[in-house]
Amino acid sequence: MYSDPVIINILAVIFIATVFRSAFGFGESLVAVPLLALWIPLNVAVPLSVLVSITIAAVVVAQDWNKIHFRSAGGLILYTLIGIPLGLIGLLHLNEQVVKAVLGAVIIIFSLYLLIGKQLKELKTDNFIWLFTCGLLAGVLGGAYGINGPPLVIYGAKRRWSAQHFRATLQGYFLVASVVGIIGYWFEGLLVPAVIHYYLWSLPVLLPAVFLGRMINHRLQGDSFFKYIYFVLLGIGVFLFIKSVTG
Repeated sequence: MYSDPVIINILAVIFIATVFRSAFGFGESLVAVPLLALWIPLNVAVPLSVLVSITIAAVVVAQDWNKIHFRSAGGLILYTLIGIPLGLIGLLHLNEQVVKAVLGAVIIIFSLYLLIGKQLKELKTDNFIWLFTCGLLAGVLGGAYGINGPPLVIYGAKRRWSAQHFRATLQGYFLVASVVGIIGYWFEGLLVPAVIHYYLWSLPVLLPAVFLGRMINHRLQGDSFFKYIYFVLLGIGVFLFIKSVTG
C-alpha cells in the first residue's frame, strides 16, 4: 500500500504538518488541509486533520503534562466553547471573502508590529478579561474558519510562557477543542471509512514527527521562540489575505 502515490503524499503532508504543530504548538491545519485536499476530498481532509490533531495533542499532553498551565487552558477552553457558535453564525451570515481579507490584514499588521521589536505588556497571572477575550475570539475564529491560533498566541505572549509551556498548554487546549470538533463531525456523518482508513495509515509517521517537533521546540528559547511564532502568524495572515483575493 505504501507504493500508492496518494498514500505516500498524504503521509508526507501529515509528517510535515505534525512536525510543525509539535514544534510551535499550533497551525498544522493551515499546512495540512490545503495540501491534503489536492489528493482527497475536502470533507475527508478536514476530519482527518482533526483526528491527527487529537493524536498530536494526546501524545504531547502525555509527554509534558507537568508543563501545562491547566488554569489558563481551562479558561481558554471554556470561553472558546462560547465563541464557536458565534463563529458558525458569522460564517453563515457574513461575507466570507471580506471577513478573511480584514482578518488577514489585521494579523499581518499585528505580526509586523511585534516583529519590529514591540512587546505586549506582561500578564503576571491569569486575567479574566484577557482569558475571556482570547478564548472567545479563538472560538469565533475556530468555529468560522478553523483558525484558533492567533488569539492563543496573544495570550501566551502576554503571559511570557516558555516555548515548552506554550507548546504543552496549547495541546491541553487543542485536545479538548478537537475532541468536541470530532464529535460534531461524527454527528454530521463525516467520519466516513475513508477518513479512518487514511488516519490509520498515518499513525506510523505521527509519533516520529511529534518527537522531532519536540526536539525542535526544546531548542527554542525566550524571545527567539516568540519571534518564530510571530513569523508563523504573519504567514497565516498572508495566507488568509491571498485566499480572500483568490477565492
